Amino acid sequence: MRKLNVVGLFIVLVMLSCARKSAPAKSAGMDAITFMSYNVHHCNPPSKPGIIDLDAIVRVIKKENPDVVALQEIDVNTGRSGKINQAALLSQKTGYHAFHFSKSIDHDGGDYGIMILSKYPLSDMSTHKLPTDPATGGEPRVLSLAVVTLPGGKKIRVASTHLDFHGKTNGKLQMTEVNRILADETLPVIIGGDFNATEKSETIQLLDKAFTRTCKNCAFTIEEGKEKQAIDFIAYKPGTAFSVLSHRVVEEDYASDHRPVQAVLKIGF
Repeated sequence: MRKLNVVGLFIVLVMLSCARKSAPAKSAGMDAITFMSYNVHHCNPPSKPGIIDLDAIVRVIKKENPDVVALQEIDVNTGRSGKINQAALLSQKTGYHAFHFSKSIDHDGGDYGIMILSKYPLSDMSTHKLPTDPATGGEPRVLSLAVVTLPGGKKIRVASTHLDFHGKTNGKLQMTEVNRILADETLPVIIGGDFNATEKSETIQLLDKAFTRTCKNCAFTIEEGKEKQAIDFIAYKPGTAFSVLSHRVVEEDYASDHRPVQAVLKIGF
């Protein structure tokens, strides 16, 4: 009786092994991507002037767990931030080992700019200067670009930017240049940034001509006095590549003067 049971067990194991070998392999691809845009105010909590709390930004990112983050107002080796490399430290402490920092200006003995942070490999990274009208006294601004290779091998172009707020001129000039730079991009594109402009502005109307935003009548992302405004947005090149599954503004008010924006996009390619 015991021998029969052993033989029967052997036959069952052989059948299960064959079934496993013949079953089709599961796809390693992704059907959605979570994208965050976050102006981190050089990791200075607004309630603590002069204090750098990089770990507070790290906690926000790790809690929300996006796949890719477009970050603005990053200090690298500046005096005001204690000569630390915020870009490298944010990568190290979040565990998002792929990053691309794009310098906008020299500041306080170091560099100040924007970056892209990703769970997945980055390639074809570049930084593009955006125009500024000298008469406005505005700061030079840039567009940061990279290609993300997702699990399964799909590739998307991601972008981070931070447009100038001085007058109405620079926002329009800079958004026009962003649209021009990305006009011929053949990969699906997601852009996130602090556009320093509200939904009804000419700057955002220019954004909407080339991209589809993940929200309309968006929740506020910054509060100045009694005024609450949505000026941070995520958008994607229209077509069949993406559709919006969800969009929200994270209710986090300690780490920065901006609230992070996060969208989940279904991948349709």
